[in-house]
Amino acid sequence: MTRNVLFLCTGNSARSVLAEATLRAWGGSRFNAFSAGSQPTGQINPFALAQLQAEGMPIDGLRSKSWNEFGDGAPMDLVITVCDSAAAESCPVVFGHFIRSHWGLSDPAGVEGSDTDKAAAFAQAHIVLKLRLRALLDLPEHLWADRPALQRAVDGIGQLQPGNTSL
Repeated sequence: MTRNVLFLCTGNSARSVLAEATLRAWGGSRFNAFSAGSQPTGQINPFALAQLQAEGMPIDGLRSKSWNEFGDGAPMDLVITVCDSAAAESCPVVFGHFIRSHWGLSDPAGVEGSDTDKAAAFAQAHIVLKLRLRALLDLPEHLWADRPALQRAVDGIGQLQPGNTSL
């Protein structure tokens, strides 16, 4: 069964796009990955695109878009907020019965300094997202039929950090 996963952030230009592209690359036929923002910037941060390209991940079709585009689309199985502010916002009622979790990350787009500093912030955000997405991919299939257990597992994944990888 293919699961639909939506990554939400405010601007849909950095973290949510990194998560979407990575899950698309790794999820195969198991996952359809999407991303959107409550206030999309309209363009993907060039450092996010550079990070994905450096990792050899496809960037075709990626774009910054509003969560409103998903109101009438495929129902989501999982909606994950990935920015520090998105979980505190009033989350939209865009789909029916789905699991919602918060995987907060500092905004790499907010890093000031040299291009090297900015690229390092995007690389670090991607490291955390990859760790969490590997854990998502490792969830046993039977867990998807047990909503409370799935909710606990996905929430636990959102706490994973490099060096702290136990669920």
